[in-house]
Amino acid sequence: MFRVVIYIGMFVTALAIYVLQRFSLPLPSVINNYANDLFCLPLLLGAMEFTIRHLKKDKDFKFPLGFVILLASYYSFYFEYYLPSFNQRYTADWADVILYFIGGLLFYFSENKKGVRLLGKGLQDI
Repeated sequence: MFRVVIYIGMFVTALAIYVLQRFSLPLPSVINNYANDLFCLPLLLGAMEFTIRHLKKDKDFKFPLGFVILLASYYSFYFEYYLPSFNQRYTADWADVILYFIGGLLFYFSENKKGVRLLGKGLQDI
């Protein structure tokens, strides 16, 4: 249930940022330029995972880490390298690439409690 609340909160926040941008209302530059890049993959992966779980009738379905990394790589290439070459609306920004990967990895580790426990255990050993 907590994940659903977080997901809805991210969705509403991303939608509010988008609407404010469309109406050209001022936002702090960090929020205007980077927040939706961070939310992008968790929102996309969450929607995809929800859909696959219902279609397959498998409530335990989870994306493997390789898929999350592949999707973050694809988004990085497409939105930060390919599109800026053809459309002035898009600009290449390495910070966006990092945010795609951070968002994807946060999604992965939040969905895989075993991975979170391993990460936490590793941090305790330092």
